[in-house]
Amino acid sequence: MKMRVGLGYDVHRLAENRKLIIGGVDIPYEKGLLGHSDADVLVHAIMDALLGASKLGDIGVLFPDSDPKYKDISSITLLKYVKEAMDKKNIKIINIDSIIVAQKPKMRPYIEEMEKNIAKALDISTDDVNVKATTEEELGFTGSGEGISSKAVCFIEM
Repeated sequence: MKMRVGLGYDVHRLAENRKLIIGGVDIPYEKGLLGHSDADVLVHAIMDALLGASKLGDIGVLFPDSDPKYKDISSITLLKYVKEAMDKKNIKIINIDSIIVAQKPKMRPYIEEMEKNIAKALDISTDDVNVKATTEEELGFTGSGEGISSKAVCFIEM
């Protein structure tokens, strides 16, 4: 058995007339994230971490924004597709650690639900999924409220 680590990063611009979906949770806010899918920045970072560790490419290759079938698709659905690809290679997820970087809104009230959504999509325990959130003290594009970013790492066994 081999143990591998994956790293994922994603960022999306905040825009009017979009829902704010993070970790599969619809968060009440005046803006949402702009993207071809639901633009779930957290799930996108987690997918890229898992795909990288598994040597399965990245979300841009698997789910191109030029393909209309992924227009407005739930990123939780895409995460399930990633899990299916990992299952075909008998890859086991050991754990996921992630962070959301956003000045607003506050993420703390939604983190437990995010962890449950991610764990359920990946068929793993919520004990193996950690989501944190931070601000950037009003610095940079996340601090000014222009966008939200997320980073994730994972540990897998193959």
